[in-house]
Amino acid sequence: MPFSDATHFTPFNPAGAKVLVVDDDRVNLRILRGILQNAGYIIAEADSGEDALVQCVEFQPELVLLDVVLPGIDGFTTCRELLKRHGKGAPPVIFITAKNAADDIVEGLDAGGVDYVPKPFRQNEVLARIRTHLQIRRLLAAQHALVEQLSRANEAKNKFLGMAAHDLRNPLASIRGLAEFMREGVVGELTPDQLDLVNTMHQASQSMLELVNDLLDLATIESGELKLARAPAALAELIEKSVSLSNMEATKKETRVVFNAASVAVTFPLDAAKMRQVLDNLLSNAVKYSPPGSTVTVELRGDRDQCEFSVKDQGPGIPDSERDKLFKDFGRLSAKPTGGEKSTGLGLAICRKIVEAHGGTIVAENLAGRGCEFRVTLPFPDSP
Repeated sequence: MPFSDATHFTPFNPAGAKVLVVDDDRVNLRILRGILQNAGYIIAEADSGEDALVQCVEFQPELVLLDVVLPGIDGFTTCRELLKRHGKGAPPVIFITAKNAADDIVEGLDAGGVDYVPKPFRQNEVLARIRTHLQIRRLLAAQHALVEQLSRANEAKNKFLGMAAHDLRNPLASIRGLAEFMREGVVGELTPDQLDLVNTMHQASQSMLELVNDLLDLATIESGELKLARAPAALAELIEKSVSLSNMEATKKETRVVFNAASVAVTFPLDAAKMRQVLDNLLSNAVKYSPPGSTVTVELRGDRDQCEFSVKDQGPGIPDSERDKLFKDFGRLSAKPTGGEKSTGLGLAICRKIVEAHGGTIVAENLAGRGCEFRVTLPFPDSP
């Protein structure tokens, strides 16, 4: 099916649609056969539930009209067995029967039927119901085809991003390294103008390398190749390392990052490297968007069911109108870094996917007065 055809709807044409009619009354079979054949349907017949199950394999109907009172297994059992054998590929079942009490209708729908028509039936009503459910079946098939096409396109996109990011990462790392050598005087003393150019080159290559690394992470996660290497880890130690690293950057803005640990040690089974990535990103953002001279606070709490850590900044907070962008790929808010730092718009999206891979949640809430809190909650794997 061409990509554009998957979303194009045309009026349903019953000509050639295959319907299986299941009834042990020959008169009912003859009446339904005449109605459906005149409407353009291809008909097959069965006079028992067992025969209907065989016909569903041989005839491959697109819809089944099923009586309830049958010799052998009844219609409800037949419908359940049909769904059990064919799963999502089973044709829709419309019960058409004289058993029309409320309990019968409920049982029929619980058995997996999509509709229930009591006898004596009206011809136009039966045709309308059949046409409606066949249209629904066709639309679901088109939707499934569209989802498959989108999935393949997304896989191709992720593969391309991964290849491009991988091929770019090494040259960019080399450019950054060479710039570091030059500004450290390894190749000789530089003039102030030359040093300024080298610093600019270093900053640009660093920003590009961060973007490439984020793209590579995103491609890996979205392709389903994110593998967690879980092991018991002391969260306080993990946070302390991340805080120590962040303070090296924070001091440039006269900002402090402080850590308030839980009163009890929290050991959690997680992928330490991936969770460090989450911590580093949250702290980097907090420092980036907080004004110079402010304080970023990290807190850790835990009990026997879950652990939780949060990062609180003193920045501008999140506008209500922009909350839907927060954890999306390339989602950028109107707030700007206070020190001219760069942002790829991918960091929080990657954080969310890593946290969710651990079975946890990440939320952001504005604080009273000023600032924002990002809170990560991780349930212990054996907790209900």
